Amino acid sequence: MIKIDGLVKSYGHLPVLRGVDLHIEAGEFVTLVGANGAGKTTLLRVVATLLRPTAGKVSIGGWPLPTHAEKVRRHIGLVSHHALLYGDLSAAENLHFFARLFGLDRREERVESALKQVGLAARQRDPVRTFSRGMTQRLTIARATLHEPDVLLFDEPYTGLDQEASALLDDLLRHQAAQGRTILMITHDLVHGLNLADRVAILDRGKIAAVATGREMEPAAFLRLYTDVTRRKRDR
Repeated sequence: MIKIDGLVKSYGHLPVLRGVDLHIEAGEFVTLVGANGAGKTTLLRVVATLLRPTAGKVSIGGWPLPTHAEKVRRHIGLVSHHALLYGDLSAAENLHFFARLFGLDRREERVESALKQVGLAARQRDPVRTFSRGMTQRLTIARATLHEPDVLLFDEPYTGLDQEASALLDDLLRHQAAQGRTILMITHDLVHGLNLADRVAILDRGKIAAVATGREMEPAAFLRLYTDVTRRKRDR
């Protein structure tokens, strides 16, 4: 579903991604981890069609980027640091706006279903500016999945969430994975990312340094792998 081969992204003379190779199968959940500055958000933004690669090949569902970016955007949902919601509109009004933007049919039914899935049906008429961080994040996921995309991209979705909100987000992510969606998620929480994903890729200094099998690998073993890989890179 997502194929990345030799991806390079530079800003002027500063290389951020230095030849990334990563293939994600349809319906697979992959977590991307790495230190600050490793290039995680840059990689996600390229996959989301928000940045043009400097070199290499990237394709989503067989469509190469950036040539077919317009087609790809209809098949991806993005949850980033920006909720892309309007604070003065209600939860339902926000989703109706995006339903019209996507040209969706059965809008009332889709909006109602999306609000129920994220547990916000009872607050659908409340302005989004009154929502907690966790509620806003849930509505953001409803916005990102409203058009039933094949691919979901998450950039640090747990930032600022308390324990209860994090548990709710876990359930939402598992539900989306169970629907057969392809998921690529960035997180700083190594163990959390390991437990949720089919695979975990470690990005270090602009390259994939290692890939581990999620859930089947013991957290302690993965933490050792992460430490060894990143330390080995630093010591070179």
